[in-house]
Amino acid sequence: MWQNFSVEEILERLKTNKQYGLREKEVIFREEQYGKNELKDKKKESIFTKFLKQFNDYMIIILIIASIISAVISFVQGENDYIDSIIIIGIVIFNAILGVIQEAKAEKAIEALKEMIAPKAKVLRDGKVIEVDAKGIVVGDIIILEAGNFVPADARLIETYNLKVEEASLTRRN
Repeated sequence: MWQNFSVEEILERLKTNKQYGLREKEVIFREEQYGKNELKDKKKESIFTKFLKQFNDYMIIILIIASIISAVISFVQGENDYIDSIIIIGIVIFNAILGVIQEAKAEKAIEALKEMIAPKAKVLRDGKVIEVDAKGIVVGDIIILEAGNFVPADARLIETYNLKVEEASLTRRN
């Protein structure tokens, strides 16, 4: 849509100034109105769901079935010797608990890494070029890109000089 408008029309529609950028009050207002410049994370799974997912493996299912068969055979033969079944189920449950703990630790590590490598962006605000977290960019910000920068948000180019784009990161591989 925005590619159909001239730069002047876009600046007018977004109520921003090419030389001055946005004022700080306007930045705060737009952040409240449109939210942060970040993708929504998928909904976190509950611990119970994570625990149940630990049993979604053929070997675990085979062990549970073997435990049940062992218990049924012991019951039918009247031996009341359920130790094998209890040990197998205990190991499977212990394995599931360890899996949930490891998964939680991995998620925390990934969150910490995301915070450490949070991208920065240069924007024009109140007539000054300042550096902000990329998630702090709002609709109408004038973003300053330099050689080697990543594009921190959807943007319409206003002015370029010798622009080259590495499109490999835009290609999604499944």
